[in-house]
Amino acid sequence: MRTMKGFSIIVATDEERGIGKANRIPWNISGDMKHFKDITTATYADGCKNVVIMGRKTWESLPASFRPLPGRLNVVVSANLSYELPVGVMRCGSLQGAIDLYCGEREGSFGEVFVIGGAAVYAEAIKHICCKKIFRTVINGKFGCDTFFPEIPDYFRECTRSEIYKDKKLTYYFVELISDRISK
Repeated sequence: MRTMKGFSIIVATDEERGIGKANRIPWNISGDMKHFKDITTATYADGCKNVVIMGRKTWESLPASFRPLPGRLNVVVSANLSYELPVGVMRCGSLQGAIDLYCGEREGSFGEVFVIGGAAVYAEAIKHICCKKIFRTVINGKFGCDTFFPEIPDYFRECTRSEIYKDKKLTYYFVELISDRISK
């Protein structure tokens, strides 16, 4: 039987678990963007890139100047076999296919694996047995979102919470949750 290493989810939400409005992030918080970049690019093995897995809509919502996300292997989940992506960006037909490919025990091939959105991909990922951690930024306030992060299952336990930060008029904090269902 092939063993699988776990993956993490990284997400920013408002108080109502909102993550987007009209296929855009409804806030612009430089501290959160730095946190996202720091978490998803930090590697613990020389020469390995981390993997970021996202749905097609999330890929399309990234500003063109940030596509692909630099310093990471970008993987787009799309069942459309003819969906065109730039050279170096991988396409998988399903989240499970991406997990099978990038979470398999291939020593030294890849660093950490992160699911970065959107709603449908998060909903599938959060229930997956290999989902080991959630890095969540909570933005205080309600933003009239039309896209939401799923309810966080009871088997995730908060392990760290940051102080409250302020960016312009917005306040936010970082939370890390770890799953009781997978060993580190």
